[in-house]
Amino acid sequence: MTDTAATKSSAEPEIHHTHRDVVGGRLRPAVFGAMDGVISNGALIAGVAGAHTSAHDVILTGLAGLLAGAFSMAVGEWTSVRSQSLLVKAEIAKERAEIKRAPRAEERELAAIFRHRGLSRELATRVAREISEDPDEAWRTHVREELGVDPDEQPSPYVAAGSSFVTFGIGALVPVLPYLLGAHHVWISLVLIGIALLAIGTAVAKFTDRAAVSGALQHLMLGGVTVAVVYGVGSAIGTGVTG
Repeated sequence: MTDTAATKSSAEPEIHHTHRDVVGGRLRPAVFGAMDGVISNGALIAGVAGAHTSAHDVILTGLAGLLAGAFSMAVGEWTSVRSQSLLVKAEIAKERAEIKRAPRAEERELAAIFRHRGLSRELATRVAREISEDPDEAWRTHVREELGVDPDEQPSPYVAAGSSFVTFGIGALVPVLPYLLGAHHVWISLVLIGIALLAIGTAVAKFTDRAAVSGALQHLMLGGVTVAVVYGVGSAIGTGVTG
């Protein structure tokens, strides 16, 4: 190895690992959509079935719940993420204007932030001065330090909406699927709901490096209680109406 190659090799930082995307706007709406789809439509179907209605009524209710819930989730996620994005953009515009209006004051503010993070006064001042020499990098640094967000890594409202729509639809299809295939008893849907909740809990636990068993059981318990309560209400109402 030549001296130049050795110097270049020692100067370049080694990368020993990679990180998963934690700010892209996909995981939260996807998990929330799938979980909400299974639980809300499962509880809806269980409640209707508990009222001793026909399979046709259960199918109609399940499909209506699937479509209504999927569109509602998509619109809600789009609105939420879009509103957050607009707020961040407004704050960025404010920060850029302040840097242009009073660059020295913003430089001192940045130095104070670095001192608060543990740098010495001299080093904090020098770092803030060097960063402030590039206005484009200056406002990005201010946004990261003051707002706690990365202006270059904002979640997409369209990705969030699409993830919610698709995953809610898949989750909501689970409890109604047995009826679409000819079933007439709600217990088959309840079994599928339980399996789906265990699968979602396991997947989330593995993705977040937690124990798979506890994650699966947690999701099963939360969803199971919801479905059981709604089934009980539907059964009580159905019995009262029939009586």
